Amino acid sequence: MTAGSNIVLVGFMGTGKSSVGRRLAAMLGMRFVDMDDAIEQRAGKPIPRIFAEDGEPHFRALERALVADLSRQSGLIIATGGGVVLNPDNIRDFSAGGLVVCLWANAGTILARVGHETHRPLLAGDDKMANVRGLMDARRKLYEAIPLRVDTDTLSVDQAAERVLRLYRARTDATPHPSIEK
Repeated sequence: MTAGSNIVLVGFMGTGKSSVGRRLAAMLGMRFVDMDDAIEQRAGKPIPRIFAEDGEPHFRALERALVADLSRQSGLIIATGGGVVLNPDNIRDFSAGGLVVCLWANAGTILARVGHETHRPLLAGDDKMANVRGLMDARRKLYEAIPLRVDTDTLSVDQAAERVLRLYRARTDATPHPSIEK
């Protein structure tokens, strides 16, 4: 892996992918891409409308096409949507062109960070904690399959970015590194 490779942040909603990604991009002078923003731009409508009008399968097809495009580029910091792990081809493609790091947080932290937001269609309903736990449980094995993880529960954005940067430098310097940063 070369220094120009991508850093791809995956993880459940509210784990800090966008915030940490923006910070990493500033630290490294790399271009930041928020996949949710890019999908909205390509579709010409916000994600909640994509889900409501076209359905989740259509959204996942848009997501897959974007992964294919981004994985052919280099020098990017990419914040994925939380469900990008649902398609193993996404992780395979991203891993071929960069460092994939899973950001993790517990359900309580996630709900505190994003529970008030209204633009997250998968959090719709009265019992947001049950929604978060259910989705996390359904995706847990997919997130745990990512070898490199950073637990963001007690970290600031800067601290989480520094931990991802250490993993990136360890990988690009070909030096041993821990697989989980706490």
